[in-house]
This record gives sequence, C-alpha cells and structure tokens, in this order.
Amino acid sequence: MNWCSNQERCGGCYYQEIPYEEELKIKEEEIRSLFAPLVMGDFPFEGIISSPKKEAYRNKMEFSFGDQEKDGPLCLGLHQKRSFFNILNTEDCRLPHPDMGKILLATREYFLDKGVGYFHKKKHEGYLRHLLIRRGEKTGEILVSLVHNLFAEKSFSEQDILQSLAVKNVRQESEENCVIETGGEAESIQDKKTFISEEALLKGWCESLLSLEKEGKLEGHFAGILHTKNESLADAVVNQGTEILYGKDYFYEELLGLNFKITPFSFFQTNSLGAEKLYEKIREYADLSNTAVEKPLIFDLYSGTGTITQLMSEVAKEAYGVEIIEEAVESAKENAKENGIENCRFIAGDVLKVLEQNKAAMNQSGDIAEGNSADKEENGNILPRPDFIVVDPPRDGMHKKALELIIRYGVNRLIYVACKPKSLARDLEPLQAAGYRVKRLCAVDMFPRTNNVEAVCLLEKQL
Repeated sequence: MNWCSNQERCGGCYYQEIPYEEELKIKEEEIRSLFAPLVMGDFPFEGIISSPKKEAYRNKMEFSFGDQEKDGPLCLGLHQKRSFFNILNTEDCRLPHPDMGKILLATREYFLDKGVGYFHKKKHEGYLRHLLIRRGEKTGEILVSLVHNLFAEKSFSEQDILQSLAVKNVRQESEENCVIETGGEAESIQDKKTFISEEALLKGWCESLLSLEKEGKLEGHFAGILHTKNESLADAVVNQGTEILYGKDYFYEELLGLNFKITPFSFFQTNSLGAEKLYEKIREYADLSNTAVEKPLIFDLYSGTGTITQLMSEVAKEAYGVEIIEEAVESAKENAKENGIENCRFIAGDVLKVLEQNKAAMNQSGDIAEGNSADKEENGNILPRPDFIVVDPPRDGMHKKALELIIRYGVNRLIYVACKPKSLARDLEPLQAAGYRVKRLCAVDMFPRTNNVEAVCLLEKQL
C-alpha cells in the first residue's frame, strides 16, 4: 500500500516505507556523526526525542498552483521532486491534518470550474499563486489565505478554457462580464460560461470553503478566510496586502498552558505537539533555578510570536524577544497580555541591527553606558545587558556578525535551538573558540517522515 498517491514523485517525504522507530535511529546517528567530530571535550549527546504524532502533525502548509505537465489542467499542491515547474495534486498528503486536504480539493475544483489560470513563472501572467493553510492542533481553528496576482482578463487561462469549454468565440459584454460561447459539439460541455468580477470570484471561493464546515466535512472550524496580493516575481509566498473575506485574520493555539495568537505570516513551530517537547527541553536545559543570578535577564533572539520568551518569563526578571517580522511582534505582545505576563518586552527589528545598536551603546566594560537607559528600547532598541541568551535562528543560522555580537556579551550560559543542525555545527566553531563548551545536546524530531530534525544545545563558558 502506498504512503500516498504521490509516493516517489513528491519531494516532501523522505521516509515512507520504514517503521518510525527505524527512522529515529537513522536521524539520531546522523546527528551523532555530525557533531561528534566537532565538539571539544566530552560528547554529551542525549539522543533524539520522538514526535507525539507521526503524521497529520503539520499545522501550516503552503501549496502552489500550477500544472503537472505543460498546458495540463490546473493543479494545486506540492512541487514534483527535482522539478521547478511541475505541481502535483496533494490533497491526500499525510503530513498535515486531513482538513487541509479537503480545503485543497475544494479550492482546486472551484477555480478549475471557473477556468481561472495560475501564475506562470516565465510569462509572469495569471492569477493563482499559492494557498496558505494554518490549523491549530489544540483549538481546531483554521486560517486560509489565497495568494494571488493582480486580477485581469488573462487571469482566466485561455488553455484551460479551450480544453474544458471548446471555445469558438469570445465576446466582451461589459467591463466586468465576459461571456464565452462554445460550439456545443459535446453534450457534457456547457453552452456558456461567464467571467465574473474578482469580488464575486473570491466570494464564491469563500462560500465553497464554508460549505465544507456547514456540511460537517471538517473536524475543525474556520477562524478566517483571507486573500493576499502578491505581484512579486519570486516563487514565494509574499504578503503585499491581505484582506479578510470571512472571520478574522488570526487564530489561536495553546502550548504548555499558554495561548498564542497566530497571524497568517508569523513564525510558529509547524508541529504543535512536537513544539511542546522542544520547549520542555529548553526549559530543562536552562535550569535557571540554580544560577548565581536569582532572577536573570533573558534575551530570546529570533523570537517569532514570543513562545520561548513567555515560557522563560516565569524564572526571569525580564525577558526580551527580538524578531524582524513586525506582525509576529505585535502578536507576541498581545499573547503576553492575554496570558497575564508582564515581564516580557518585544522588539521589532533585525537581530543583527539591534545588537549593533546595543554595541554602540555599551561602554568598555560591556555594560550599557550612562544615558542609554533600557527605557529607550521601544524607540532605540537599546536593551540592558543579558544574563542568559536563547537563540532560535532561521534555517541558515545566524549572520556571522550577529554571532560575534552575542559572544561579546560573554554570558555564562546560552541555548542554541537549530532547525537545521548543520547551521549549529558551523556556528560551534566560533562559539568554542570564544571559550564556550557543549554541556548538553539532543535532537527533537519535529518533522517525522522527512529528513529534517531539530537540535537543542546548551553551551557554558569556561571560566
């Protein structure tokens, strides 16, 4: 029995036919082989923590519109393995919750019926680009956004229309209505098909999704249905303006007793139950109850929606989260307020630039110079000196200069969370050269059935 209909064709899953226990052993050995030659002194590797769910664990998916073969029918799903252009229909993908597959199928069928074309990467024409779906594991709330190009007549794929309607003649009736007449050679082909305005098109799509919930076909429920404009040439989900079609532009998820408001484009771990395992390990590694500073001041760099910042706030004097995505920072502030946490501060800005501003404000001893009070953080991003640092950078790791500035603080202990272990392996060289040693290291399987895994590393400075 195949794992899914696209087994061997889709590049998403790497482990499909072996038991999960064997997959964990392979991943554990890969982490061991990566770090053992690099770690100075004893190798304190603690193995790998399994994911609570092996499938249907992803709470976020970005699907692409396209076709599987040139001039083929509209497809919506994931890229074919080793192909930049071909898109596979993946409504039976087993990594996200089945609700996402139903939304995927309903969306494809709706736009296929309307004859709406996808955005061609070479021609830079067409309307449909991506479908972003997020779903709360604990709450069941669903947020969907259709990412599209500018609306125009050419948004309706001529090739799709020729294939599905046997078009012989097209005549313009009005600025918003275009009627297509067919030759009527086949009974299954409609005699007419009408182009509608973008407003009506999106309204119809929204209604088609809401009907899934009304008919009881979904386990979850819609928090919001949105549409996002994207005129960029890059083949990526870019937000150039998002509007609400239904509900609201956020949903909630619950982790370790705290509630988190999540917006369409803010960072949040894609495996909610796995994230709880990850954050429990971070708190265990921090073990701030035994530090010399009774209530340390904590930096959470690359903080996203402030998950780690808030989880660390219980043992901190103050916890500062720094994140470049302003939307995520605003959500983090609201999350802290809703959770009744008053000792968290969230800074919107690039980590490197924020740290550079702090470097300029420091005196020779490494403290904030007089006249550069931490009260200015809302405007000047000037932060007090930290006692403990947590970094959770993007996949490619930290900028070399940002790492140098972190080392400059000279904190006794820091935690590095790596969604790409090779980035941590690269950054270990300057950290160890600066006197830090790996005290604890483990892997957390946040991405079952793929060849990705996260690593958590506790480093202590040699005195």
